[in-house]
Amino acid sequence: MLVADAQKEVRTIYIGGFFGQLVCSAIWLASAALATWVSPRAAIIELVALGFFIFPITQLLLRLTGRPASVSRENPLGMLAMQLAFTLPLTMLLLVPVTVFHLNLFYPALMILVGAHYIPFTFLYGMRLFIPLSAILVGGGVVIDLYFPGPFSLGGWIGGLTLFLFAWIGRFSVQNDLRAEG
Repeated sequence: MLVADAQKEVRTIYIGGFFGQLVCSAIWLASAALATWVSPRAAIIELVALGFFIFPITQLLLRLTGRPASVSRENPLGMLAMQLAFTLPLTMLLLVPVTVFHLNLFYPALMILVGAHYIPFTFLYGMRLFIPLSAILVGGGVVIDLYFPGPFSLGGWIGGLTLFLFAWIGRFSVQNDLRAEG
């Protein structure tokens, strides 16, 4: 299988990352709401706990739509997708000392980790769309940390809305490509 064909299969089956990012954004926005109206502790627990279910919920949503939920066995990028799924939970261990040092760094630091996590998706999906997503999350995390460190929930809202927006952009991009093909 050619790389371009493998990327097209990933892009088509996962709809440009639509359901994964939609689930992610819902978890982030729920966490931001908890941070705003309940407590930072509740927000962190919700985001970390539900974050482990992003992939299974994404798979469930794909199956509920009647779509295939995984790429073919011949697709060499299937293993890359699984490996990328495990990078974020492992790097999230960095959030413990960061958050202990300064609680308001939780969301900005997580935005940086998630943004960096999306860089290889550019190759996995064959979509340059993940470059601006990564840049907005990483840059947003840095800007919030340096210039808007006050409200704890700010990064949660911005991260969640960014993921929501890019979920839809990715979906429309894939749909337009499929229409153009025919």
